[in-house]
Amino acid sequence: MLHQPVLLDEALALLRVKPGGVYVDGTFGLGGHGDAMLRRCAPDGRVVGFEWDGQAIGQARQGLSGERQRLTLVRRNFAEMGEALAELGLQNVDGILLDVGCSSMQLDQGGRGFSFQVDELLDMRMDQRRPTTAADILAGAEEVELADIFFHYGDEIQARRVAARIVAERRGQPITTTKQLARIVAEAIPRRFHPARIHVATRVFQALRIAVNDELKNLAAALQAGPALLAMGGRMGVISFHSLEDRLAKRTLSGDKLLKLLTPKPIVPGRDEIRRNPRARSARLRGAEKIA
Repeated sequence: MLHQPVLLDEALALLRVKPGGVYVDGTFGLGGHGDAMLRRCAPDGRVVGFEWDGQAIGQARQGLSGERQRLTLVRRNFAEMGEALAELGLQNVDGILLDVGCSSMQLDQGGRGFSFQVDELLDMRMDQRRPTTAADILAGAEEVELADIFFHYGDEIQARRVAARIVAERRGQPITTTKQLARIVAEAIPRRFHPARIHVATRVFQALRIAVNDELKNLAAALQAGPALLAMGGRMGVISFHSLEDRLAKRTLSGDKLLKLLTPKPIVPGRDEIRRNPRARSARLRGAEKIA
């Protein structure tokens, strides 16, 4: 699948990307949003891209447009952008964009355990330097901890059943592959509770991914750090794909005294974008402007 940045025009408009500005793409990925920022802020603007997936950075470098001297790629999570920008000598930026969650590349290319479409090891680390995999969590977490992960991070109402089945299964053999976990979830949840539009294991996989990568913790840290990094009138945008992330973004952006919330209701993709890219259907864009 070709890389299709979600809500691209809407994000650029929200951030008011302009020539000469300095912008942060907090989740650079394959460079869809960042490359567009780079072109929009030409000829003398600058983009700093944060991406902790080494594989994504390698592929992004091959597909970027010209004038790469105006782009700085940093292999760190956006939670660390304050320290990294200080190291680059940047005190204030004109815009920050955070595109939260798993990329199409990570889902489609395989080998990382993000998807149950093919059978592979349960890794799920966006940054391969992190020590704990999804298999590690399944092997070591207590039953109540697993249930909490599935319920709070995945909205899985059958979380207790799934957790109990995992604990029972791992007594016989380790749970190490995607197909193995998908089967366990499907067998743990009674057929009458299987959702009609998504695979029954989707929420459990999402919850594990969030837990493995500390996604909510990192988003909260970035949202807290962002306002101080913005120049006066600078803007911050967050694209999320999960209600937990969207609520966290709205609550933090609206509650910060340095900011004015620009999106009481989130900006969502239009029908044309969803038709081109079905994965965009759950995307939500929130934004705020620095006023103090």
